Amino acid sequence: MDMIHKFSMNGYNIVLDVDGGSVHILDDVAYELVDLYEENTKEEIISKLENKFTAEQIAEAYDEITSLKEEGLLFTTDTYEFNPNFVNRKKVVKALCLHVSHDCNLRCKYCFASQGDFGGAKEIMNFEVGKAAIDYLIANSGNRRNLEIDFFGGEPLMNFEVVKQLVEYGRKVEKTRGKNIRFTITTNGVLLDDEKIKYINENMHNVVLSLDGRKEVNDNMRPTVNNKGSYDIIAPKFKKLVSERPKDKYYYIRGTFTRDNLDFSEDVLHFANEGFKLTSVEPVVGEEENPYALREEDLPKVFEEYEKLAVQYADMKLKGDGFSFFHFMIDLNQGPCVIKRITGCGAGNEYLAITPSGDIYPCHQFVGNEDFKLGNILDEKIELPKEVTNMFREAHVYAKDECRNCWNKFYCSGGCHANAINFNNDIKVPYKLGCEMQKKRTECSIMIQAKMMLEGN
Repeated sequence: MDMIHKFSMNGYNIVLDVDGGSVHILDDVAYELVDLYEENTKEEIISKLENKFTAEQIAEAYDEITSLKEEGLLFTTDTYEFNPNFVNRKKVVKALCLHVSHDCNLRCKYCFASQGDFGGAKEIMNFEVGKAAIDYLIANSGNRRNLEIDFFGGEPLMNFEVVKQLVEYGRKVEKTRGKNIRFTITTNGVLLDDEKIKYINENMHNVVLSLDGRKEVNDNMRPTVNNKGSYDIIAPKFKKLVSERPKDKYYYIRGTFTRDNLDFSEDVLHFANEGFKLTSVEPVVGEEENPYALREEDLPKVFEEYEKLAVQYADMKLKGDGFSFFHFMIDLNQGPCVIKRITGCGAGNEYLAITPSGDIYPCHQFVGNEDFKLGNILDEKIELPKEVTNMFREAHVYAKDECRNCWNKFYCSGGCHANAINFNNDIKVPYKLGCEMQKKRTECSIMIQAKMMLEGN
């Protein structure tokens, strides 16, 4: 099916050619005409629109749309479902999430990990479990050279000595196996000090810094164990880490917005004003009975906030004093990368999570759910259950009825598997609230790129 998506934002009439990825900014005539184009002749369209526009304007717009179609820039056809790179994609493990600590020194109200222990005992990973995980990753990575390991928790700085031992081990074995391991650490920053900052900046390819934005917002949702605010403890340490971070390495300051701060654009801008140039503020995920959880009735306000942020974001970019907001960074070019986008995050196949005791799960969101335990990294022979790994492998956009015919399928990857299972008990039925917010973010991203293209240098 030839698919387009059209919307107006910030004074632009935008049409996305879904399957080709081309974006067009159209005048009012062409914007109305594009809906009628495929089902009507030129004469029929003139007849239907002549009460709004002149026949000459309509004919000119019709010829413009025809040219775009003939050039393969509009009404293109989706061929990716049968692309050999999609059909024949190999099962290789590319990334691990190592839960080096199932304990935490914050008590975030929305924590999906039950304040760090994922509903189980508080425990930390020993070196042997981490070593076995690294060995497994290398042995099952096929010809892939670049591999990813994320030190996760709970709070991984509570087990920092083992983190350092595992980095040292990874550096040693990667050389002999022709691999390049990129390490990431996700931290709340409470235990950061000069020594840890130096180590992280030297050894971590990426670092994810958890903070929710403005002081009052952060301290409401992210108290310490004795119920005090955490912002004043953490923010100065994050600023120091970022100020000393080498330019060739990444970081993200990552927040979560909830029903308590639907004006979250203020938190994104707060990060920018505090000097953080790489930011992400993501919607909370939680059952509706939680007072902080987002509900369908909140969507108009959330959409309004995304649009407001997008307008400010684009203006700042044009002035040269911009920052990068993770959810507004999308690749509109269809090509080899589109295969990755339609297959999703790789959980359960390319990406696995390992608990402190060595249990293997499809991703960090499933840890603690015994139905999805795939084995243990210390087992003599590890054979991940095919019924589970295949279920995840086949949960791509073409296998989901709601995704197959959705204009956003190339930009959302079919949504989060864990959310689909937790909310709908079916990996092939996406979490509706997440879908709607993702669509709005994609529209905002396209508008920003359109404005940059038209008004940038």
